[in-house]
Amino acid sequence: MPRRPRLGWWIVVPPPPKHRHLRHAHPTPPHDRVLVYDRTDFGNSNISLPNGKCRPKTTDCTAHSVEYDVASNSVRPLMVLTDVWCSSGTLRPDGSLVQTGGFKSGANVVRVYKSCNTCDWQEIPSMLSEQRWYSTNQILPDGRQLIVGGRDSFTYEFYPKRSATEKALNMPFLKETTVANVENNLYPFVFLNTDGNVFIYANDRAILFNYVRNKVVKRYPTITGGEPRNYPSTGSAVLLPLRIVQGKVASVEVLICGGAPKEAYINANGGIFDKALDTCGRIKISDPDPQWVMETMPLARVMGDMVLLPNGHVLIINGGAAGVAGWEIGRDPVLTPVIYNPNSPVGSRFKLQNPNTIPRMYHSTAALLRDGRVLVAGSNAHDKYEFVDVLFPTELSMEAFSPAYLDTSSVGLRPQIISPHNRFKVQHGRRMHIRFKVSRPMNPNLVLVTMVAPPFVTHSNSMNQRLLILEGGNKTTATGKNYYKVTVTIPASRNAAPAGSYILFVVHQDIPSEGIWVHIR
Repeated sequence: MPRRPRLGWWIVVPPPPKHRHLRHAHPTPPHDRVLVYDRTDFGNSNISLPNGKCRPKTTDCTAHSVEYDVASNSVRPLMVLTDVWCSSGTLRPDGSLVQTGGFKSGANVVRVYKSCNTCDWQEIPSMLSEQRWYSTNQILPDGRQLIVGGRDSFTYEFYPKRSATEKALNMPFLKETTVANVENNLYPFVFLNTDGNVFIYANDRAILFNYVRNKVVKRYPTITGGEPRNYPSTGSAVLLPLRIVQGKVASVEVLICGGAPKEAYINANGGIFDKALDTCGRIKISDPDPQWVMETMPLARVMGDMVLLPNGHVLIINGGAAGVAGWEIGRDPVLTPVIYNPNSPVGSRFKLQNPNTIPRMYHSTAALLRDGRVLVAGSNAHDKYEFVDVLFPTELSMEAFSPAYLDTSSVGLRPQIISPHNRFKVQHGRRMHIRFKVSRPMNPNLVLVTMVAPPFVTHSNSMNQRLLILEGGNKTTATGKNYYKVTVTIPASRNAAPAGSYILFVVHQDIPSEGIWVHIR
């Protein structure tokens, strides 16, 4: 009798030279590296800058940013000049990371990083029209980034700018969703809709926004219960997988999970730690009359991360069961991840996974890797780095969470992509021919081809995270014993699939292949 697959398991990644905790993280195509960085005003880190370099006008000769190589488990120190604390960003179509804002010296700065063996940060001072601290970025169909909100910034702007005189534009919705002394609308959830508008969720409500005309085109109902879901009552959100049928996306849905009650922030600062929310709200933002459908998670969670897995399931991981985000005001670590299957019937969508042993509280991250694992890192609930005599020590370790689809019992069902090669380039609207093999006989009708856009991850917000289920994946044909081919079509619309880097997977019976980097031009 075959053994049952394990419901996710953990491997502690052997630590490279210790860096700071991973407050921000972003996979960097196409080299299977993860860019990480942290604020610059906490003092020296444990990694020296190369060649005797030091930060200008300081005695700090240590790195506050590194590029982590997954394969070699090594880091390369990078020079970041200005403070990136609580910043934002996302990938450009050319694969470079644009990172925006931060604290004090970094609040108006744009930084660009292109992954290579000798590359480093390039910083552009005063490029942002307003200070951006706790803002959110979203890539747009034309390749620009939309930068929304931030502390005391009730506006939005673009990068790159079309002229030297281009300024930020007012967004009254951001002021409407601010609560005095609490806010609860920082790091808003922003998703590009397939009609070209953007869905923006802040506090307890959402709008569909036309950024070209600076106009709200739809107001969604307040989420059932009216509880806040954004920083510091930090929940998390994903745009659920977009299935392409006859060249179009039939339905666009957003899922928002966890958070904290309205009074939780004030109470936590007074030493009372309210239970986190155990609900998720799901809404079809493409419907003419969209309504929230509420579901109950098996575990309450604040400061959780949501990761789109290659098979279209959602991993919910990290966080606490009480309190809110911020220094010293979160409690009760949630060590057990949950998998959410959006296609299962209501009431049977959540499945508990094996727990880990390391609390991942405030300033934790989680990001999908090309091999299907999820890199989990960081945690720091303190104003400085504290390693002893505190409730939750600053955590410098990384872990790899392996979903059940990587269990050894599934090896025979796992596809292996033969062609195209890694770093493949393709154009919108073009067909893509994929050859793969599976060592056991398979059902061609149970094949999907998915593409995942790598997100910028910070504060439970995975900016620009997106998964496409490509048209044609269910028309797989055999070409020989255990060999198969499938032809899929890249969406023609940049609203559905903005240009840039994606990880492509062949998925058989919910078991994904190792992915390949694909660049849509």
